[in-house]
Formats: sequence, C-alpha cells, structure tokens
Amino acid sequence: MGPIESLGFALGAAFASGLNLYATVAALGLMQRFQILQLPASLEVLSHPLVLGVAITLYAVEFLADKIPYVDNVWDLIHTFIRPPAAALITWTALSPGGLAPAGEGEAWRLAAALLAGGVALTSHGAKATTRAGVNTSPEPVSNWLLSLIEDGIAIGLAWLAVTHPLLTIAIVIVLAVLSIWLVVKLFGLLRRVLRRIFRREPQTAGG
Repeated sequence: MGPIESLGFALGAAFASGLNLYATVAALGLMQRFQILQLPASLEVLSHPLVLGVAITLYAVEFLADKIPYVDNVWDLIHTFIRPPAAALITWTALSPGGLAPAGEGEAWRLAAALLAGGVALTSHGAKATTRAGVNTSPEPVSNWLLSLIEDGIAIGLAWLAVTHPLLTIAIVIVLAVLSIWLVVKLFGLLRRVLRRIFRREPQTAGG
C-alpha cells in the first residue's frame, strides 16, 4: 500500500475513533474475524477475543451513556483524553513494519501520520461533544438518540471504508473535518454553558 492509501486508512480510522472509539475497534475486529475484510497484519490483534470482548463491553456502556442527556457530556469530556491518543496509537500500530508502512518511508513519516490521526480524532470528537451540548438544551430526548445512532453508523461505516476504499476515505474525511471545525466554532458557547451546568449548580431565581 502506498503512502496516500496508508494515510487514507489512518484518517478514516481516526475520524471514526473520535466519534466512537469502541465501535470502531469492535467493528474492525469483527470484520476481520468474520473475514469481511483483511486488516494489516499489525492490526490483526483487534480480532483477538480479549480485545473484542473489552471493545464490545465498553461500546455497550457507551451506547447507554450516549443516550442520557448530560451523562453523555461527561462521558465525552472524559474521552477527550482517550479517543485522540487511541486513534494515534492505532495509526502508529497500523503503519509499523509488516503493516501498512509504505516502502522507503521512515519513522518520521509514521510519527507524523500518528500525530495527524490524533488531530483528526480530536476534531471529530470536538464536533460530537459540542453538537451534543447543543442538543441537550432541548427537552425532548428523540434528537439525542437519533444523533447517537447516526454517529455510531458513521463511525462503523468509516472504519469499513478506510480499509476497503482509502482514497475515497481521504476526500470524505476532509469534508467531515471542515464541517466538524465549523460546528465546533458555532457551538462552542453552548458547550461552555453545558459544562458549567454539569460541574456547578446554577443559582436559582426567585420562584424558579
């Protein structure tokens, strides 16, 4: 696989991990295990029963936490420190010798790709967190559930696409990243207000 194709895999898996790390890992591992696709040798560990068991269990926890207003905000806040580093680690592992590492490329290229993957994951994670902050200001629960299911679907679809069509994945991730940055800028104020509401009680007004 050439440098561009390897980068396509890295960006797709990273953006998916920023939305839902556990769904991404579980999807890649299950698709490898049931021979729906072939992961690089360095990532075949994702299909190990232990890795799959942990990923599926944590995905089940996230599936529930993601549907509860404000609990999902706390979950996203915690995963600010988990999703981007994990995306960088997946890329670092995928581009190891014997994996997707392009011929003639050294460790500097591998490190640069891992850092880029971490940044892409942070972008999609930030868009998810800020969008959820905006949705949670609405009293109805339907939009929260629907948004969660859409996020999971995008994560799983991108994970598959990153392996099977890495060049197309690059174009899709660029569009999604631009949209994510726009959402973060537009909704940052809402995120800040939601975090204040979570971590300190708002003063009650008279008759409130």
